[in-house]
Amino acid sequence: MYSRAESKKIRQEFWTSFGKNYVRKWLLYNTRIKDLSLKFTFTRDTAEVSIDLDANDEIMRLYYFEKFESLKVILKDEFLPEVVFDKYYQLDDGKIISRIYVTLPGVDIHNKKDWPKVQLWLYKKMDSLERFFLEYWDFIEQ
Repeated sequence: MYSRAESKKIRQEFWTSFGKNYVRKWLLYNTRIKDLSLKFTFTRDTAEVSIDLDANDEIMRLYYFEKFESLKVILKDEFLPEVVFDKYYQLDDGKIISRIYVTLPGVDIHNKKDWPKVQLWLYKKMDSLERFFLEYWDFIEQ
C-alpha cells in the first residue's frame, strides 16, 4: 500500500505526464453553463471521462440531464457507443449529481504500466465528448 503522500505524488506524476504527452487545452470547467463540467477521473480501479451536472438545484440539474437524454441516440451512434446515463449518480462524499460517462475498468493509477493505455483512452474519449458537447452546445445551453 501507498501512504497518502506517495499516492498523491503518483497521481500528480500521472496528470503531469498526461499533460506533456497529450498537449491540448481541454474544455473541462469552461463550458459556459453553470454547474456543468467535463471531467477526467483515474483511480485505483477505473478511468472515466464524464459530463457532470452538479447543480444543487435539482430542477436545473434534471432539466439539463433531460436535454442530454434527448441527444442520447446521437451521442451513442456518432460519438461514444458505450456511454452511460445516470440521473442519480452518488459521489464518494454522498452528494447526488447526474453523470454521463464512459469507463475503462481494470486499470490502476498506481500501476505505471497502465499509464500509456489509460492516457490514450482518456484522450480519445474526452476528444469525442468535447466534440459532441461543442456541436450541440447551442441546444444544451438554451
